[in-house]
Amino acid sequence: MFGLSVYPGVGASARWRLAALGRIGLIAGAVCHLASAAGAEAPQSFPEVFRLAERASPRLREAEAQVGVAAGRSQQAAAWLNPQLGIEIEDFAGTGPYRGSSQAQTTVSLSEPLELGGQRSARVAAGRAELATAQARRVQVRIDFGFELAIAYAAAEATRTRVSLMEEDLVRARETLRSTTALVAAGKEAELRALQADAAASAAEADLEAARADDVAALSSLSSLVGVTDPFGGVGPSLLIATRPFAIEPPSPTASVTGPAIVTAEAEHETAERRLQVEQRRAIPTPSLTVGARRLAGDDATVWVAGVSIPVPLFDRNRGGIAAARAELDAAGARLRATRLDTAAAWRSASAQAAAAHSRQLAADKAETSAGEAYRLAGIGYDAGRTPLYELLTTRRALTDAQLRSLDTRLARLRAEASLARIEGRVPFIE
Repeated sequence: MFGLSVYPGVGASARWRLAALGRIGLIAGAVCHLASAAGAEAPQSFPEVFRLAERASPRLREAEAQVGVAAGRSQQAAAWLNPQLGIEIEDFAGTGPYRGSSQAQTTVSLSEPLELGGQRSARVAAGRAELATAQARRVQVRIDFGFELAIAYAAAEATRTRVSLMEEDLVRARETLRSTTALVAAGKEAELRALQADAAASAAEADLEAARADDVAALSSLSSLVGVTDPFGGVGPSLLIATRPFAIEPPSPTASVTGPAIVTAEAEHETAERRLQVEQRRAIPTPSLTVGARRLAGDDATVWVAGVSIPVPLFDRNRGGIAAARAELDAAGARLRATRLDTAAAWRSASAQAAAAHSRQLAADKAETSAGEAYRLAGIGYDAGRTPLYELLTTRRALTDAQLRSLDTRLARLRAEASLARIEGRVPFIE
């Protein structure tokens, strides 16, 4: 970066040293400010932050717990129905020969429901399908979380970079103010020029404070997403620099795209089919086989008894349950088709955005270089009295805008690359 400062009787080399000292002082002050506002956590790389989130993030832990819920239900679905133990006592009281309990008949029986027509196998298959769906959702949640974490990490890095850019802009503004003040004192500039330079420096200082506040907010949001209490003190190494720009060829219109969202939708559709089968099998009556022993007290004998009971589907044929399950299957099919269309559209959009961001970044980097050279020449011209103050202020602001634009293009490219990784089922910048 280029900076100017004019002091009466001070040479050019000394001016550059003073400018460097001023820049170092600003950076040191910013570091102290951010360290006190953003906690004591040391800067961490994105893979380190993601590994920490895998242990601490409530969202990822919830997805893992949901898999445990589905696993328990799948295990329960495979359990056999419990038999029923029954005890009946007949003729234990009455009149005549049945007075007292000498003629009592005691029957001990065991009844077992018989699931016919594939009822149990359908239930077991539905439980396994629900477990597969929960596992697919866990993968999707992890990929989606990785995408959001990468964006939050890059946003925190971008806000920290904006703070540095605003610090450098403030240094340039103050150097311009000192130069203008010296020229006014020497009678070479009107006092109005000093007021203009002071207003520009005040605006740069306000922009710096706003950037610092945004930096604290971004680090707090990142920490909240990870699931830690104390905000991070910074991020690093840089994702914006580590991921180099590259051109991405747009996919063929007929190319098929498969991602975690489609896998989850397919698993949900499979689960809906299994549930429909369960409801259809539930309409089949479930008979119960009974086997028991009867004690005849009057004859002092024991006899065996057996029987079969079958529910009569007179009122409840589970028509409502079947209709509801069929509607859920239709809804799952519609979601699957919509997910496939959305995924294909998102892939085309992210590919186009990545390719455009690549071109924009090359142009923005070139514009930043040109703006820096323009500011350097404007500063030399202003010191020599050949360039007006407004032109120096304009080129200074143009340099800052070019730097911020270059930062924005890097952030846009990173977002597009993260979107592509998300669609493909990868945690961006890790897998």
